[in-house]
Amino acid sequence: MEENKMVNNDSMDMILAKAQTLIEALPYIQKFNGKRVVVKYGGSAMVDENLKYNVIKDVALLKLIGMEPIIVHGGGKEISAWLKKIGKESEFVNGLRVTDEETLDVAEMVLSKVNKSLVSMMQKLGLKAVGISGKDSGLLKVQKKLSGGKDIGYVGEVVSADPTIIDTLIANDFIPVIAPIGIGIDDYHGYNINADDAACAIATAINAEKLVFLTDIEGVFVDPTDKTTLISEMDINEAQEFIDSGVVGGGMLPKLTNCIEAMKNGVARVHMLDGRVEHCLLLEFFTEKGIGTAILKEPLF
Repeated sequence: MEENKMVNNDSMDMILAKAQTLIEALPYIQKFNGKRVVVKYGGSAMVDENLKYNVIKDVALLKLIGMEPIIVHGGGKEISAWLKKIGKESEFVNGLRVTDEETLDVAEMVLSKVNKSLVSMMQKLGLKAVGISGKDSGLLKVQKKLSGGKDIGYVGEVVSADPTIIDTLIANDFIPVIAPIGIGIDDYHGYNINADDAACAIATAINAEKLVFLTDIEGVFVDPTDKTTLISEMDINEAQEFIDSGVVGGGMLPKLTNCIEAMKNGVARVHMLDGRVEHCLLLEFFTEKGIGTAILKEPLF
């Protein structure tokens, strides 16, 4: 009898803990109800099927509690794998994939496959989703992007983003799932776009409340070799000072630069999260502590 009572008490503690979590989430749910959130989805979270499904479940919950999520996805690892299958080595210049006609064909094929798999997962959860690319309705118009003055093929730099198709989908209760392929402003040819750049352009065009990068790192660190130096929050001025100091480098430099540019153009808040952590979106959005780095438009104090 005493043992049963102990089990019941333990169960009650678990129930109360869950209730506390819901109460903690309430003000965040109220604050972001009806707000648009762009999730740039990439990294290991796109390769691991379990992580992928958890991310989609997070997005589903965001939608069901009244937010308006938009997914912009990458697919770099899958593109490299498919190029290898056809005997073509991937080549990069300053982090950008050299994209000739054949590579572009493979990229479009792979990104379309990734796109439709994400749409299917959402439908499995009872959500309405539509997969598109930046070509559709002139969503992402680009010009050729050079890397250090070098022509690297069909790689695009976003010139303009027309959110009409996104507005239409959201108005009809669909979640847009967007592949980063744009259309040339002069030649109407397809162009591969860095997914971070595409997400920033889209977040700016739709005046997103939040832009979220799912990455393979925990966030921004004062010292990347010391995991205790994670910066949980910084404002836009601190982020710029961080760049100017020369401390940040590698793949984080263009991400931070993109974040600052998006916020200067209307995005209210940017989050960098470790997509390898299960339910990272929910932990960052709806808990007081969060798990990644949030970059705010206004100073904290």
